[in-house]
Amino acid sequence: MRIDDHNHPDWHGRDLDAFLKNMDDNEIDITWLLSWECPETEYDPGAQHAYYFEGKSPMPFARCLSYKERAPRRFVLGYCPDPRDPKAIDKLKSTVKMYDVKVCGELKLRMMLDDWDAIRMYRYCGEAGLPVLVHLDYEYDRGTSYPRPNYWYGGGIEAFERAIAKCPETIFIGHAPGFWCHISNDDKGLKEAYPKGKVIPGGKIEQMLEKYPNMYCDMSAGSGCNAFSRDPEFAREFLIRWQDRILYGRDYFDDVHRKFLDSINLPKEVEDKIYYKNALKLVPLNLDDYDIKF
Repeated sequence: MRIDDHNHPDWHGRDLDAFLKNMDDNEIDITWLLSWECPETEYDPGAQHAYYFEGKSPMPFARCLSYKERAPRRFVLGYCPDPRDPKAIDKLKSTVKMYDVKVCGELKLRMMLDDWDAIRMYRYCGEAGLPVLVHLDYEYDRGTSYPRPNYWYGGGIEAFERAIAKCPETIFIGHAPGFWCHISNDDKGLKEAYPKGKVIPGGKIEQMLEKYPNMYCDMSAGSGCNAFSRDPEFAREFLIRWQDRILYGRDYFDDVHRKFLDSINLPKEVEDKIYYKNALKLVPLNLDDYDIKF
């Protein structure tokens, strides 16, 4: 069984039929389908080809809901309003009550993750049992100059740590280049999104995993795959050591994460936790309601 903890509707031009076929081709049983709500001024217009636009959100919740309604046995709904919106918590409460939203995500905004309004929303998520999946990016030089020279999100690992510390009853899931660069105990990731070379043990991620039992890691996207593939020997030790806190995800439609996991020969019990057991721990499901292949 496999649960993809991170993907998006209509992502990179794939409609529902293409999405479901890709899940079947890659043996994905269930996908956490995440929205991305943010102001037009906060996302890179050069990446518009990858999004479906409805209103002002690059990945509106309405599209997640459309997928879930048409293929209810394949998806778990995620939704994250902009916490700076005074109605954010009301919006989230409504989607939980009306549509059974189970994940708060993806939170990807040009704000500090410990913004006071965000803290209020995280605490509601803790009360409601919603894990919060966040995206972190530093001010990487991506070769753009207009309308912004870069697209940072979240305000860095220190802001993320402050949010986690202030909300001990809330589960947080870290993701993206600004998170995974901290697998290594150096500052390479402050300057480049996908640092290479051997991992120096004792990085900030491990420090936080040791200190905060409410922090988990989403291995999706190029950032997660790069963090592990840059040093496979370290990655195997890391994944075994933190087997209870890692979630398998893709954030795209390829199979690079599974191929990497296959290459390092993890124990079956570790693979099972990463592929689906940790996801079911955070978001318990009645599996009779889903199309599952064991």
